[in-house]
This record gives sequence, C-alpha cells and structure tokens, in this order.
Amino acid sequence: MEPLVAVLVVAALVGVPAVVLWRVLSGRRELGSGPAERATFETLHTASLAAPPLRAGLTQAGVLKASRHLRQLLGSPAIAITNAEELLVYDGTGDHHAREAFDHAASTLKDGRIQVLQLSCTQPECPIRHAVVVPLTTDDRVVGSLAAYGDHTSAGLVRAVQEVARWVDSQLELAELDRSRTLLMEAEVRALRAQISPHFIYNSLTTIASFVRTDPERARELLIDFADFTRYSFRRHGDYTTLAEELRSIDRYLTLERARFGDQLQVTLRIAPEVLAVAVPFLCIQPLVENAVRHGLESKPGVGRISIVAEDAGSECSITVEDDGLGMDPEHLRRVLAGEERATGVGLANVDERLRQVYGDEFGLVVETGKGAGTKVSMRMPKYRPGVTVR
Repeated sequence: MEPLVAVLVVAALVGVPAVVLWRVLSGRRELGSGPAERATFETLHTASLAAPPLRAGLTQAGVLKASRHLRQLLGSPAIAITNAEELLVYDGTGDHHAREAFDHAASTLKDGRIQVLQLSCTQPECPIRHAVVVPLTTDDRVVGSLAAYGDHTSAGLVRAVQEVARWVDSQLELAELDRSRTLLMEAEVRALRAQISPHFIYNSLTTIASFVRTDPERARELLIDFADFTRYSFRRHGDYTTLAEELRSIDRYLTLERARFGDQLQVTLRIAPEVLAVAVPFLCIQPLVENAVRHGLESKPGVGRISIVAEDAGSECSITVEDDGLGMDPEHLRRVLAGEERATGVGLANVDERLRQVYGDEFGLVVETGKGAGTKVSMRMPKYRPGVTVR
C-alpha cells in the first residue's frame, strides 16, 4: 500500500492527471506487464475518480462522492471525513460507529495531531476495533479530518492514511485556488465597469444634451441606447453572455460614439451567423472596442476606422477588433500584458487574463500593433467549454 500511495501523492501534487502520468511513465511497456504496475495503475485510476468531487471543496456532496474511492485507496472497512463542525460522511461497515465519528476526530480538529484510537464495540461481529485519525489542512489550517477504521492498526496504515490525507489536502487547495480565481474574475469585471463608466457616461450625456434642442427625436433614441448599454454593462448576474448580446451592446456603444464623432468614426462589422449563439465571457469584446475608440482614434486627426470580425473556425470562434489609430509601443504592450506595468487602455490586460483563466493560456489575446500603425486584437474561443454557459 505505501509505495502506491506515495506515487499517488506525487501525481496529485505536480498537477498531472493520473492516467496521463501513468502512460508517460510506462513508456512502451504494455499495461499490466507486472503486478506492481497493475496495482499502481489501479491506485492512480481510483485517485482520478476521487479528485473531481473534492475539487468542489470540503462539502458533504463532494465528500460523499469521493468517499468510496478514498476507502478503496486505503483498503479499510470504513472511513469517516469531517469538516471543522460536523461529520460529513461515514462510508463502509459498522455504520453504528458513525454517531461517534465526530467525537473521535475532536482532538485532531483541535490541535492537528494524528490519533490512533482503540474502540469498544458491543457487536461481536463488527470489524471496527481501531481508528487512525489524521487532519485535513489548507493553508496550514486544520479544516477537517480523515479517519480509517478497521480491526487493527500498524505503522504502515498510519503512513498510508497520512499520504491519502495529504493528497486530499492538495485537492482542497486546488479548490481554494479555483474559488480565488472566480473571485478575481468577478473583481476584474467590476474593475472594468469602474474604468468604463466615468469617461463614457460623461461624453454620452454631453452628446445627448447637444441634441435635445436641435433634434429631440435623435436625443430620445440616443438616451434609450445609453440606458440599454449601461443596463447591460452593469448587470449583476452571470459570468457569460452570448456573442450576439455582446455585439448588440457594442452596437449601442458605437451608435453613441458615432453621434459624438460624426463621420470621423467609420465602423465595419462582419459577423458569421453561426457564431452568434456562442457563449463568451461577459465584457470580453466590448472593452477592446472602447479601447480602439478611446485610445486609438480620439487623438487621431481625420477619419478613424474600426473593423469587428467574428468568424466560424470549426470548433472555435475567431474574433478580431482592428483600428487604424495611433497604435502603441510593442514593448509597452508586452509589459502591460505581463502585469509589469499599468495599462493606459481600458481592459486589455483584464480581458487577456480572463480569457486565459476560462479557456487556458493558449486562448489569450494576440495583439499586433506599433506606433502609428494602428492595433489589431485577435482572440479565439471554443464554441463549447464545460462550465461556460449563459444563465
């Protein structure tokens, strides 16, 4: 048991899926070429089944799904898992011991020490006579406990329970990281709203006011567009929207900006109907268009042009926002995207980071620019990705 658990923990800590790791390590050898290799594969496979539920954190639903696999890893008749306040699950034989399981964990939850307990049981046929209780920790805090129950204890069993607990700890830490990333994404969207609102609201209201006497009907239409745009930008629900909704909001924004710039702002859109229903991160394209207007064209003399293209690319959607404005220094852009320097634009680094968080590093922004050469920002998004849905 001990060598297999050790391999299991190494696989989890380096973040490589267990089955993939096994295939890499096994090289050209046939699966099952020896008892030790088969046992290692079975252990890693069991761990891979337990991992997804634990990535939701130390919840009753997740622990309940993972407990059978954890018990199989330990080879114990029963296991119990608690959080800091209550028993989450008792899985296995001797379930009459479940009512005592949280009491068994009390000392471990209090001081983080491993306990080896001898239990009394009035049922002669019950195999539960001993328990090994170890802490579950995240960020050096005891957040729960894992106990293995059986008819005997040994130094090997204690070490095995410790190793499995460490592996569970690594999954809980990944769950914390996932939650932190989600909170960061929400904070970044709030930051985008804060960046967008003062500049845009002032200019839009000033433009609308200029039409109140000269063209009241135009002022009314612009006011409706302004209300719809701000309602979309400051909505409070959902991390994702459809590409169609994002483009509709962009159209309202550009309507307001064209009212301000007149013929100096020219916009071209080429949108493939096939990609309109694709779910995309909320405010992932709109800031790029605002950036093109605000920092690419506002200070440019003469006519400024913006092109927005969304194309069907097989399993992906390809989107570009291009302007013929002032452009920017590529080295400055690199530092902005790397987080080494604060951005002067609206949300370029923000959008890049959120795309990478949602889809992976290969789906970050691709920016082509140079001083006086305009800017072209490209992105790719899978048409379907688990968890990316519009609510």
